[in-house]
Amino acid sequence: MKGPLFYSKILLFGEYGIIKDSKGLSIPYNFYNGALIMEKSDDDSARKSNESLCKFADYLDSLQNEQPNLVSFDIDRLNSDVAAGMFFDSSIPQGYGVGSSGALVAAIYDKYAYNKITVLENLTREKLLTLKGIFGAMESFFHGKSSGLDPLNSYLSLPILITSQDHIEPTGIPSQKAGGKGAVFLLDSGMTGETAPMVHIFMENMKQEGFRNMLKNQFIRHTDACVEDFLKGDVKSLFGNLKQLSHVVLDNFKPMIPQQFHNLWKQGIESNDYYLKLCGSGGGGYILGFTQDIDKAQQALKDYKLEVVYSF
Repeated sequence: MKGPLFYSKILLFGEYGIIKDSKGLSIPYNFYNGALIMEKSDDDSARKSNESLCKFADYLDSLQNEQPNLVSFDIDRLNSDVAAGMFFDSSIPQGYGVGSSGALVAAIYDKYAYNKITVLENLTREKLLTLKGIFGAMESFFHGKSSGLDPLNSYLSLPILITSQDHIEPTGIPSQKAGGKGAVFLLDSGMTGETAPMVHIFMENMKQEGFRNMLKNQFIRHTDACVEDFLKGDVKSLFGNLKQLSHVVLDNFKPMIPQQFHNLWKQGIESNDYYLKLCGSGGGGYILGFTQDIDKAQQALKDYKLEVVYSF
């Protein structure tokens, strides 16, 4: 028996910045998805998923005992389903910055949480923040620290605008243009990245005054402008800010960019054929790209695998 599908997500803008109150914009990406399967399987990945769910169930049991006012689960039913072989069947690549653990967290909350907030009710700001808090605590099992945004996006399957840490809302984004030359795309780095070490590097850098100033005066400023431009559909201004943002990331977030992509990143800025930015925490996985002419970008990046996620 298969549960409902939960989709991957792409954080278009706001990686790292949302930790320090920048704006952010996250969209569902329906190309990848996952669902709980209520049956035993001899498949190796199903077995690994089942083992991971067993540990996750123990973690959730501790979580509800430590924070009974936050969330409570039908742990007996969860344990019984896990013992019967339940696993999370997912096409979402792990360690690629597109929310593999977020989809799993959303699926478990949807099936096992008591008094759950549903997608169908009137989602007030308070309810969204409650959900984000629950999901952050649940997803911390996988990352050590989580904003809760990935599971929230997967659970609601709506674009989400983050204005600050305590202000989030579903939003509309300009509709895609079939055959549009402009595109947002994913570039496959060919390696997985791990969130926790990247976040650790960021937090260490935050101890330096110069890095904090750069984050506030450059990184967050351009991120916020990109979010506003994207939502307004102001392509000219968007690409001006994207170029600046791409530059700031190359100069200040080098450890998060795989070494062999440093030159490619620079070439995009110099040629204006495309601009690259981090997809999630970086360190591997996907790199996010923006172009005003997808043919030019594909030609310049012909040795790499591109996936278009949004056209305009």
